[in-house]
Amino acid sequence: MGGLDGKMAVVTGGARGLGLAIAQRLAAGGARVALWDRDAAAVATAAKALGAHAEAVDVTDAAAVGEALARSEAALGHCAILVANAGITGPNHRLEDYPVEAWRQVIEVDLIGVYLCCRAVLPGMRARNAGRIVNIASIAGKDGNPMASAYSAAKAGVIGLTKSLGKELAETGVRVNCVTPAAVETELFAQMTEAQIAWMKSKIPLGRFGLPGEVAEMVAFCASDAVSFTTGAVFDVSGGRAVY
Repeated sequence: MGGLDGKMAVVTGGARGLGLAIAQRLAAGGARVALWDRDAAAVATAAKALGAHAEAVDVTDAAAVGEALARSEAALGHCAILVANAGITGPNHRLEDYPVEAWRQVIEVDLIGVYLCCRAVLPGMRARNAGRIVNIASIAGKDGNPMASAYSAAKAGVIGLTKSLGKELAETGVRVNCVTPAAVETELFAQMTEAQIAWMKSKIPLGRFGLPGEVAEMVAFCASDAVSFTTGAVFDVSGGRAVY
């Protein structure tokens, strides 16, 4: 694949689960990794084990994101790769029963957080005329999951943001793509009901949930120099669930 060795990669939501698996794969390819997560203790532990730089940061706070980027770049060099992975599922409710503040929180973390992280790294990437941004969306953003309107809406927004930004940067050396996993068995499942988890599994033709490492391989591809003529694209990792 190539193109990862020596490059600095920021992975948000990197303390555990999918984010940590992505960080491990990028590090295995030779990237210098900065793990960002709002859980200060967990991100410090994960970074120590991986030999990475750790930042405790809330991705919904624009100032905090900018400060975390400055510290990460001071430690590891300029950001060449951003993997915007931080996210929450939110609770499962019918839309009319969905708590307003909970709905807003999902949009803040899953969509506005992606926007703020992209916004922070773009000036440097534009100046260097090089970079890779990989946004983690979801099959829910394409199909819509019942009882998960906030999550589905936020991830659809990530897909739209990716397509828009890919076109904005098409005449530069920066490539922007997103990955849309189906359900991957991580700690996020703790936020869902058993009924919701069973429903998601029933929709996957392969008959199982995805593995974090499987998604990490796709992300590593999107972050690499191999992706040169593709931008604003959506890469499916859904076990056959996606229909477009």
